[in-house]
Amino acid sequence: MSETAAPPTYSYLGPAGTFTWEALRQVPDAEGATWRSVSNAGEAFADVVTGRSVGAMIAIENSVEGGVSATQDALATVPGLRIVGEYLVPVNFVLVARHGTTIEDVRTVSAHPVAYAQCRRFLESALPSHGHIPAASNVAAAAGLLTSELAEAAVAPPSITEHHDLAVLAESIGDNPNAVTRFVLVSRTLGLPPKTGADKTSIIVELPDDAPGRLLEMLEQFATRGVNMSLIESRPIGDELGRYRFVIDLDGHVHDERVADALLGLRRFSPNVMFLGSYPRADKRPVEFVPQYSDDVFTDARDWLRGILAGEPPVA
Repeated sequence: MSETAAPPTYSYLGPAGTFTWEALRQVPDAEGATWRSVSNAGEAFADVVTGRSVGAMIAIENSVEGGVSATQDALATVPGLRIVGEYLVPVNFVLVARHGTTIEDVRTVSAHPVAYAQCRRFLESALPSHGHIPAASNVAAAAGLLTSELAEAAVAPPSITEHHDLAVLAESIGDNPNAVTRFVLVSRTLGLPPKTGADKTSIIVELPDDAPGRLLEMLEQFATRGVNMSLIESRPIGDELGRYRFVIDLDGHVHDERVADALLGLRRFSPNVMFLGSYPRADKRPVEFVPQYSDDVFTDARDWLRGILAGEPPVA
C-alpha cells in the first residue's frame, strides 16, 4: 500500500497576513502546500538550501524604498539559489487598535520601521506627538496590541482584521498610494522557466578591479547588445572599504540571444558573475528592443563567422 507524499513546504516572512504572505498566495503551486513562517530572509534561504522548503518568497524591491538590502546580500552570499518567479503586491496600510480605542487615545504607535517610514506623513499629521515602537513585522505590530499595552495603535496591512480581532481607526494611511513591493520566489531548481517574451534576468556582478572606467566597461556589455537594465544597485562586498558588487535586473531571458551574448561578454570581463535566474515578469509586459538586436541578427552573425572559419565560399 503506497503512502501519500507529504505536500511541499514554502517559506515566507510571517506570520500570516504579511505582504509576503499575500505574495505567496499568488503562486499556484503553493495552493494546498505547507506554508512555513520565518522571521528573516536568512532563515528563509536556509530552509531552501537544506531542503526543508521547496521555495521561499522574499521581498527584493520596493517602489518607494528601493532594493531590499538584506535580500540582495543574502542572494550574493548563499550559493545554489535561483529566482523562478516574481510577484507584485500593492502596499497600503491601515491604523488599527484594540476595540474601544479612538484615535484621540493614541500616544504610541507600533510599526515595522519600513512601514512606519511609508506612513510618516499621515502619522505626523494625525498624531503629531506620538511615539514609535519598532516591530519585527507589520503583522507582529498589530498582534502585539492584543498581548501588550505598550502601544495603543499599530500600522498594519489592510487584511489584518481577517487574522486578528482589531478595530480600524484609519484606512489608506500610506504616503504613496501607488507603492508596490516586488517579491521573488527563490528555489534550488536549476531548470529555467520557459521564455515568454515578457521576461527578466537577474544577476550579481563584481568589477575586476578599481581601475578608472571599469563601471563603464561593465555597462557597455549591455548597451552594445541592446539590453536594458530595469534595476542596478550597488552593495558593499564587505572584504574591504570601497569594494562593491552590483545587483542588476535585465529586460529579457537568457534564451534571448542578446541577453546570452551580454552575459558571455560580462563573464569575460568580470571575475565573479552570479546568475540568479530568468523568469516571467510579474506585469507580463513584453520586452521591447531595437530590431537590430533580434535573435535572428545574432544567429546570422554567428553563421557568417562559422562560414569564414570553415572556409566556406561567401554567400551572394
